[in-house]
Amino acid sequence: MRHESVRVAACALAAMITFSEMGLSVSASGSGLASVLPSAGVDYSLDSEHSTSLSEMKEEVEREASSDLTASNAEIALKGKGEIPVGGMLENSSQSTISDKKIERTVVVSEGYTRDLREASNTARLKKEEEGFKSLVIARVSNYVNVRDIPSEEGSVVGKLYDKSVGTFIEETDGWYKISSGSVEGYVKAEFCVTGNDAVELAKAVGTRIATVTTTTLYVREQPSTDSSVLGMVPIEDELIVNEELDGWVKVNIEEGDGYVSTDYVVLSTEFVKAESIAEEEARLAKERAAMAAAQEAAAKKAKERKSSSAPSSESSSSEGTVTYAPPSGSASGQAVVDFAMQFVGNPYVYGGSSLTNGTDCSGFVMSVYNNFGVSLPHSSAADRNVGATVNGIENAQPGDIICYSGHVGIYAGNGQIVHASTSKTGIIVSNATYRSILSIRRIF
Repeated sequence: MRHESVRVAACALAAMITFSEMGLSVSASGSGLASVLPSAGVDYSLDSEHSTSLSEMKEEVEREASSDLTASNAEIALKGKGEIPVGGMLENSSQSTISDKKIERTVVVSEGYTRDLREASNTARLKKEEEGFKSLVIARVSNYVNVRDIPSEEGSVVGKLYDKSVGTFIEETDGWYKISSGSVEGYVKAEFCVTGNDAVELAKAVGTRIATVTTTTLYVREQPSTDSSVLGMVPIEDELIVNEELDGWVKVNIEEGDGYVSTDYVVLSTEFVKAESIAEEEARLAKERAAMAAAQEAAAKKAKERKSSSAPSSESSSSEGTVTYAPPSGSASGQAVVDFAMQFVGNPYVYGGSSLTNGTDCSGFVMSVYNNFGVSLPHSSAADRNVGATVNGIENAQPGDIICYSGHVGIYAGNGQIVHASTSKTGIIVSNATYRSILSIRRIF
C-alpha cells in the first residue's frame, strides 16, 4: 500500500509539473490531487510565489519511499521535465519487486497526460485568442480610411487606418465605430470596416504570426523532434512566419522550406498593422527622406573616394579572370546596386558570412553590397525590415529595393526578380521575387 502511495504521488507530481509548464498554478489543497498527495505525506504548491523546487519534491518522495524500500535501490527521479525515467526501479529487499512493465506503464500514462494537457492548453489559448478577435475593427478598403475626431465627415482627420490595419472597438455611433489603434483614438465609417464575428476569420488572414528567435543559433528541423534532421539555421532576433502551432513546436518558413522550431527558443506574437496618426505619418516620412538623403550622400562620398584612390579595397574591387568586382564610379542608384550585386551570382552561401566572394548569408549579402556604396545596414534580415523607406507592394518596387521575407532578405533586381544569397546548396542566385510571401519592402536610394 505504501508503494502504491509513492507511485501515485510520483504520477501526481508529474501532472503538477505539467500544469506548471503551462503557466497554471496548482495546489494540492485546492484540486483533486489533495486526495492523493497527502496519502503519501506530500503537500506541494506550484504557485509562482510559493513554489517548492523540483529537487525538493524529488527528495521528499525519495524520503517517503526510503522507509519501506532499500535506500540503495530506491530511485524516483525526474527526467527532463515532468517525466519519470523508465529505467528507474523500486525494490524492497525483503518483499516482491515492482516490475519494469508496471513502471513503464506509469511513464506512458504520465507522458500521455502531459501531451493531452498541452494540446488542450493550446486549443484553449487559440479559442481565447479568437474570442479576442471579435473586439477588433479591421479596415477593408483599397488604401486607407480616415480616423476622425467625431463621428462625422465634418470631423478633423486625426489618423489613417490602412487597408487590413487593425484597431480595438470601443463603441458604435450612427454608423461609425469608435476605435483605439496605436496612438490614435477616433471614429471610422463602419461601412469600410468589419468587426464582431466577421472580424475573426479576417484577423487570422491579416495578422502575421511571428516567432522571434531568442537563442544565438536556432536549428530549424525537418520534423517536430530534436531527433529530426536540421533543415537550416537562423540567428538570434530573426523573425519567422509561423504557419502552424503544435505541441511545443511551431512550423515556420525559411529559405530552405518549411520546418519546425521548438517553442523553448522563440517568442510568439501576432503582428497587426495599426493606425498612424497625422503627426506620426509626417515624422515617418521626414525620417525616411532623411535616411534616403544620407544614403545618397554616403554613396556619393564613397564614389568620390573610389575615383581618387589608386588602390581600391580587395572586397569592393578585385578581379577573377575577366570579371571585375567594382561598383560604378558615378552617382548611386538602385540599378547601380543591382548591377554590382549581380556580379556575385554563383558565389557560395555561408551561414553567418559576409564575403561577397568567399561566402555570405542573405543579410550579409545585402549588407556587403550596400556597404560598397557607403551605406551601413545591419547583418540581420529582421532588422532590414526597418531600414530606409517603406514601399507599398511589389508592384511599386524598384531595382535596388530590399525585399524582406520570413528569415530571409534579398535585393530587387527588377522585372519581378531578386538577387540573393539563398542556401548552402544554391549559393547566390536570381529568383522570382514572389516565390515566397513578402513581409516588407524597403528603399534605400
